Amino acid sequence: MNQPARVRDIPRSVLSVRDLLNEATIALTARPARTIMTALGTVLGVAALVATLGLAKTAGSQIVSRFDELEATQVTVKPPRDRGNSRNRTVNVIPWDSGDRLERLNGVVAAGTKSDVDVNGALARSVPVVDPLGQTEFQIPVIAVSPGLFDAVRAQMATGRTFDEGHDKRGDAVAILGPGAARRLNVTRVDNSPAIFIGEEPLAVIGILHDVARQSDLLNAIIVPNGYAAERMGLIAPSEVHIEVDVGAAELIGTQAAIALAPNQPDQLRVSLPPSPAGVRSSVENDVNALFLILGGVSLLVGAIGIANVTLVSVMERTGEIGLRRALGASRRHIATQFLFESAALGALAGLLGTSLGILTVVAVSVTRDWSPVLDSWLPLAAPILGAVIGLLAGTYPAWKASATEPIAALRSGA
Repeated sequence: MNQPARVRDIPRSVLSVRDLLNEATIALTARPARTIMTALGTVLGVAALVATLGLAKTAGSQIVSRFDELEATQVTVKPPRDRGNSRNRTVNVIPWDSGDRLERLNGVVAAGTKSDVDVNGALARSVPVVDPLGQTEFQIPVIAVSPGLFDAVRAQMATGRTFDEGHDKRGDAVAILGPGAARRLNVTRVDNSPAIFIGEEPLAVIGILHDVARQSDLLNAIIVPNGYAAERMGLIAPSEVHIEVDVGAAELIGTQAAIALAPNQPDQLRVSLPPSPAGVRSSVENDVNALFLILGGVSLLVGAIGIANVTLVSVMERTGEIGLRRALGASRRHIATQFLFESAALGALAGLLGTSLGILTVVAVSVTRDWSPVLDSWLPLAAPILGAVIGLLAGTYPAWKASATEPIAALRSGA
């Protein structure tokens, strides 16, 4: 008895992962120009992220190194203020010889006092005759300092000299002008012994500052010795002490300075220490990252939209091919996987190129700025993976749309 004929089972697809990878590679290389243009957005996004993270870390390290050279070597000591109305009414805790006391401490490079002087509204001028129109008189801050302050703030002279201990102890009527004050008073040289007037008090100008590394208010002020300010302007005590220390000695000097200046009441002094270098580095990196990561994220979003758009167009263009593959036994899973492979490969390629471009940017900027480039070791590996993930996510909808295509409808739409 003859057995009834049975419809032969449709063989299951035998497409392997290697086959799908080959098909994805062929599809990407078939139109290289479109592939490159599609990947460009992701390339720029990944490059922006890599460059941002690298430059933030490099800049943070560079700023910290400069911080170590300047800010980390500065310690400031201030007394509590009196509750009087005058800004010069400072509790007399800081002694006049503060610089000498502090320079005996191991680790102190230089130290000096600085005080804002209340001149009761007196105007400064460089001519002996008072101009009734007031065009030669100016309201210029007057600051009293000890000789050691110039070294503590790393002052540079444009011309002339700073005053010394002799000027200070004798209370000589001498002054040093900051460059801003010198321009307003029209004093450009000191070899002809120019004089200025604060109210009716004459002072001989013996020097003009060029610049200071610290305490920039000195650049626009008239600077007088402590002795003169105490005798002629009513200064009763220094307002603050500025100390330059060796790198790494700030914490130690911070604990010793108050005792050296006021051994009987050290708790009456407030010592200001530089912030931690690690904290400065972290703040710099966070600020730079917060600013530029947004730009990198926008670029990545544009790149992902580009990949999704081109992949979707590719699905529409290859409808006939998809129908033929389905008719020959390819499953929905195989179709979806192929398009996911294509978009992920495109994203990985863009991530690799973007990583290379970002690293080159970090190196180029570091070379032009004479910095040492710093880059996290995980970044060159993570960035291409990020590109692949972006491509994978961008290709999810087009891959699903391709897998949902019915073979008959696809073949009817054309090859």
